[in-house]
Amino acid sequence: MSGKNGITYAQAGVDIDAGNALVERIKPAARRTDRPGVMAGLGGFGALFDLKAAGYVDPVLVAATDGVGTKLRIAIETGEVDGVGIDLVAMCVNDLVCQGAEPLFFLDYFATGKLETDKAARIVEGIAKGCVQSGCALIGGETAEMPGMYPEGDFDLAGFAVGAMERGAALPAGVGEGDVLLGLASSGVHSNGYSLVRKLVEMSGLGWDASCPWDEGSLGAALLTPTRLYVKQALAAVRAGGVHGLAHITGGGLSENLPRVLPEGLGAEVDLGAWRLPPVFDWLRGVGGIEEGEMLKTFNCGVGMVLVVDPARAGALRGLLEGEGEAVHDLGRVVAGAGVGYRGALG
Repeated sequence: MSGKNGITYAQAGVDIDAGNALVERIKPAARRTDRPGVMAGLGGFGALFDLKAAGYVDPVLVAATDGVGTKLRIAIETGEVDGVGIDLVAMCVNDLVCQGAEPLFFLDYFATGKLETDKAARIVEGIAKGCVQSGCALIGGETAEMPGMYPEGDFDLAGFAVGAMERGAALPAGVGEGDVLLGLASSGVHSNGYSLVRKLVEMSGLGWDASCPWDEGSLGAALLTPTRLYVKQALAAVRAGGVHGLAHITGGGLSENLPRVLPEGLGAEVDLGAWRLPPVFDWLRGVGGIEEGEMLKTFNCGVGMVLVVDPARAGALRGLLEGEGEAVHDLGRVVAGAGVGYRGALG
C-alpha cells in the first residue's frame, strides 16, 4: 500500500456501510416471515429452501415476477412508501395462486440512486408484511445503489416469488359451460392503470395532499391503498374442492384476464349489476369521461380475483370465502363462445 489518499467507493456515491446497516435493520422483519422449509435466509450469497420440509412429496415449482408500476411515482412524490412493499408481494403471489400453487418464498430487488436507509427499511418491512399475510418467506433480495441511474429520491422495485404444488394439481382444470364466476372484492385500484390514474389526477387539478374526493384523508394516501392479498383464502377454496380456475384481475381488467382461464370455445357472461362500482373508480370515470369498455379493460373496477367454480359447490365456496373475510359477488357464468360479454351497466 502506498499510503496515498485515493478516492473511495463512497465518494463515487455507493455507501457499502449504509447497505450493511440496512441488512441488519431488516433481518427481524425477514425472520417474522419464516415458515417450514426455510433453511437459510438473508446474508448469504444465496437462500436455501427445503421442499420436503415444506410438506411436498412430488412438487412442481411455479415462479412469478412483477413490479408495482407507476404507482411508485405517487409513493415517491408523497413519501408514503410503507404500502408499496405489500403491492409488490401481492402482484406476484396473487398470480402464483391462480396456477394452484402455494407461495413458498419471495425475493425483492430494490434499486435507487442514493440509499436512504430509513426509507428502504420501510419498504422492505412492507414486503415482509405482505409475505406474512400470504404465508411465504422473505429469504433474500438485492439492494442496488446506483448513482447516476435514478434522480434524487427515486427508486424502483421488483419482486420474485416461487411456489409449489403437487404434480397434477395445476389450475385451470375442468372449466366447463355453466361454471359459476365468484368475484372477490378489490381494495381499490391495486397496482394497475396508474399511468391513467396519474393523468386523471393531473386533469382534476388536485395535488396528492388534497382532500380525497370520495373518502377521508388525502388523495395520495387513498390511491396508495395496498393491493389485496388473496392467497390464503383462495388456497382454502381450492383445497375445499370445486374450484376449476382463478383469474387475478390486473392490467387488462375483467375483459382480458378472465379469458386466460377459459378453454377454447368458452367465454364468460358477466352481470355488471352484481356489484357496486367502488367510489374511487366512479371518481376516475367522471374526471376522464371514460367509457365503460375502457374502464373494464383498464381497471379491476372493484373485483380483484375471480374464481371459476363448479355450480354444485358455488354456495359452499361462497360461504367459505365469506368466512375468510371476503366480499363475494356472483358475477355470472361460463358460456359457449369466446371472450367476455357484459349485461347491465357499471354503477
